[in-house]
Amino acid sequence: MDDRNAPRTGTSAARATIGKVDAHMNADPAVRTMFVLCTGILTLAALYFARTILAPVAFSLFIIAIVWPLQSALGARAPKLLALAVTILTTLAVIAVLGSLMVWGFSRIGQWLVNNGARFQTLYLQANDWLEGHGVSIASQMIEIFNVGWIIRAVQEIGGRIKDLVFFAVITFAFTVLGLLEVDIARRNIERLKSREIGHFLLRAGKDIAAKLQMYMIVRSVMSVLTGSVVWGFALLAGLELATAWGVIAFVLNYVPFIGPLVATVFPTLFALAQFESWQLAVIVFLCLNLIQFLIGSYFEPRIAGATLSVSPFLVLFAVFFWSFLWGIAGAFIGVPIVIAILTICDHHESTQWVATLLSGRDRTPARPTRAQ
Repeated sequence: MDDRNAPRTGTSAARATIGKVDAHMNADPAVRTMFVLCTGILTLAALYFARTILAPVAFSLFIIAIVWPLQSALGARAPKLLALAVTILTTLAVIAVLGSLMVWGFSRIGQWLVNNGARFQTLYLQANDWLEGHGVSIASQMIEIFNVGWIIRAVQEIGGRIKDLVFFAVITFAFTVLGLLEVDIARRNIERLKSREIGHFLLRAGKDIAAKLQMYMIVRSVMSVLTGSVVWGFALLAGLELATAWGVIAFVLNYVPFIGPLVATVFPTLFALAQFESWQLAVIVFLCLNLIQFLIGSYFEPRIAGATLSVSPFLVLFAVFFWSFLWGIAGAFIGVPIVIAILTICDHHESTQWVATLLSGRDRTPARPTRAQ
């Protein structure tokens, strides 16, 4: 009898303990705050240490939300597997085109470097003479840093990065294919939930998240094309060599918020310094490119997106660097969509609507009623 009652007694004791903890948390705000902080820290730690799996899953969910309209339209006119194959091939083709453009742009830059290495050598000698004239010697430090061991470590690092990228791409591809096959099944299972309220909430929130992510990619694509075109035109007017390559690189890198435009700004500035051999002109190029990125990314893009996304620019910047810290380059790209999804969920629940309002970056002050004449 004692053995039979042991499990029930243990369960009852656990429930009683949980009840006491809940009561104590409700009675003491400090305990509740500490519990929330500890839960948040543990969640962030789990996201960091499980990034190998969670990052591809998040990326695949993002891709599914973007390409699902194509999959749904094809599925209504063709067999499901054929629609899936066409959707996957179209997605891979778009990614391949963007990757090819990036490779082409940097290959042109590499070729220019090989043909104009003497310019950088001259700049290095001038900088070395200027620093030595002020009592700073960089030649010995460069020899210590850039030795054979450094080259070996660099090659190993590049190899490790390529290996991680291949693994990430394979896992993301597998999750995307399986996810596209199960979207309709998941929707029907949600519709069959006993709790109609939860089912409607999940369906409404999921549909709204997908619509916002699609709008996010449309706006990002239009702004990327505009950024690349303006950078190309500016490079032509400024007489900067490789104008087409700079425009292509600015177009592709603009898909990564803040970090991509920063890289697309720094590289042309360094090449302007080597081409014009004038730091004043290089500073002008840097300022003009930053002005272009600022006007398009911080002025035109938020207004074109309008109230559809409603994300504070401060939060966008924080999301890019925060998720970059957690998940690397993939986090820099997927960070903003994750924030959009979280804010959309908050906006669909009455108790958390204040979070979406607070972080929207928009003035939602209700209009004052006009007085009757």
